[in-house]
Amino acid sequence: MANEFPQTLTIAGTDSGGGAGVMADLKTMQERNVFATAVIVAVTAQNTLGVQDFMALPQKLIDEQFKSLADDLKIRACKTGMLADAAHVHGVVENLKKYDFGPLTVDPVMIAKGGAALLADDAVATVREELVPLADVLTPNLPEAERLTEQKITTAADMEKAAVALQKLGAKNIIIKGGHEATPDKASDFVLLADGRSFWLTAPRYDTVRTHGTGDTLSSCITAELAKGKDFESAIRLGKDYVTAAIANPIEVGHGHGPLNHWAYNQGGAE
Repeated sequence: MANEFPQTLTIAGTDSGGGAGVMADLKTMQERNVFATAVIVAVTAQNTLGVQDFMALPQKLIDEQFKSLADDLKIRACKTGMLADAAHVHGVVENLKKYDFGPLTVDPVMIAKGGAALLADDAVATVREELVPLADVLTPNLPEAERLTEQKITTAADMEKAAVALQKLGAKNIIIKGGHEATPDKASDFVLLADGRSFWLTAPRYDTVRTHGTGDTLSSCITAELAKGKDFESAIRLGKDYVTAAIANPIEVGHGHGPLNHWAYNQGGAE
């Protein structure tokens, strides 16, 4: 029967280098056995060395992409990534309120691996006030969590407090990614679920620069699992395992922050 197969949606910007953004989202979702669709918000000129340029698309075209999907497909879970500026964040929020695309995972993308800003400064408040309250899952890294909570995060206790603060903003399930912390041998993420349960997810820290698109990949894997009917805890745990395998089994592409190996988990790379 039409539309019985699990379908997902990524709402984000492209990465011409193929390692992050919509490209990473589609690869991840495909590997997790769902049919992936996309609403393109912005287009970047980008490679493993950095972001050379980007341009946001006209809001009318973004609106039409949302409508096209709603008219034909049955999206069971969706995610957001790079949304460019305050006007585009607001436009995406309005569409998410208009259409039911299942549980929403928000990856509050602000800065690329190479340091380029992917979200205008004046848009942070819009993300905080309009987008975060819609999030069924929120997946900030440490710098993003600091910007959203306006709190400095330097310890594990700080991560736990930030997760509570993010829940108070309206997000239901929080995973604060600890990849930016200074711990030399492990990467620990803190998870706070909507029902109040919390736990840490810890994986070995690998000495590699092949980590471009890590956040996109995590949020996409979670989205795919939710589309297949997994509960939030299971989806988050599998997302962590998937990313860990993709980092642990690198591929040699590019001269800078290289992309993940998106097929590693499905080919026995899980650890």
